[in-house]
Amino acid sequence: MTYDFTSIIDRTGKDATAFDGLGTKMWGTAPEKAKPGFSEIPMWVADMNFETCPSVTKALEERIRHPLYGYFLPSDAYYESIIRWQNTLHGYEGLKAEHIGYENGVHGCIVTAINVLTEPGDGILLHSPTYNGFLSDLRYTGRKGVFSPLFKDDNGVWRMDYEDMDRRLKEEHVRLAIFCTPHNPTGRVWEKWEIERAMEIYRKNNCLVISDEIWSDIIFEGHKHIPTLMVNDDARERTISVYAPSKTFNLAGLIGSYHIIFNPVLRERIVKHGEMTHYNEMNVLSMHALIGAYAPEGYKWLDELLMTLEKNCRYAADFINNNFDGCNVAMPEGTYMLFMDCSEFLKKKGMTLDDLLTAGWDVGVKYQDGRRFAWQDAIRLNVALPESLLHEAMDRLKTHVFTD
Repeated sequence: MTYDFTSIIDRTGKDATAFDGLGTKMWGTAPEKAKPGFSEIPMWVADMNFETCPSVTKALEERIRHPLYGYFLPSDAYYESIIRWQNTLHGYEGLKAEHIGYENGVHGCIVTAINVLTEPGDGILLHSPTYNGFLSDLRYTGRKGVFSPLFKDDNGVWRMDYEDMDRRLKEEHVRLAIFCTPHNPTGRVWEKWEIERAMEIYRKNNCLVISDEIWSDIIFEGHKHIPTLMVNDDARERTISVYAPSKTFNLAGLIGSYHIIFNPVLRERIVKHGEMTHYNEMNVLSMHALIGAYAPEGYKWLDELLMTLEKNCRYAADFINNNFDGCNVAMPEGTYMLFMDCSEFLKKKGMTLDDLLTAGWDVGVKYQDGRRFAWQDAIRLNVALPESLLHEAMDRLKTHVFTD
């Protein structure tokens, strides 16, 4: 490979929540530190333990050499980079700069949309398990989560229950949904027909949609991300889609997301709210980081990243299913997260999920409490780390935690 996805980089003391947040109450809960004799292996925070693409670093270095960092306007290169990236990777059609707007993180856009399109106390539809950040967005804005559970089909593939969605939308009078595509934490990459069917249900119930597509670049072979806005004309008019280079290029600390909204009325309402709060302004370095990420080298780097991540996901999924009796996990179709069902293991061992979490944390494996994702008896694991560390983590769990 051209790029380095094998080196173990010490992030301790380098502003990394995955390390420096251990033993704190970060985001409500964080793994405890390991017992003496065990190093820490971060598998909880959804960032990667790989260095970013060199074109990102180069773009930042070039901008930093100019010693003035005053007020600025987003450049044409910023919009052109996004349009080229979305057209090339995801088949966007008709995308123009006017459809794109900066967002202070995906959550900034979600909270804006919630505040603009609903009232306190309103219900918002989500699929469970659900990304835990959505739950915080609802809590902070005083909205109520209306959960439509996903289920596994006979082949172990996570699916939406369309009848359940329709019933809950009607019974709870829901007018806004948060749709996660690809889905975090299950790793499903929805097929076009699945999105079309979901969007038809939203249409029939006059429900607008926030489509979180932050994972859209991390798609494994045999699967394809379909932008929600692209499935049909109605979806173009009722959807607010949110993106960022942060998951793909490990840039979460720079804060730099963006929305794509085709409907001019919807777009004006979202943009105006962001402007009036005076919080939604881009950082000049995050703009140049995006331009560097979406440069020609970024496409090549992403190809190698995807090979690395798919290999890691497959290794971890196979290891869990073959060695952790009473646990099972579906091979993700995208993202770098695994969602492990531990219900049978816990029942067989007479353990609680807290017992299981502590057992892993004690030996340095920092996986995450699945209850944070509105699901019981499950654990989320981040496998975006060097192969040697992943193997070490699985071996520790087999030896010390998931024992016969």
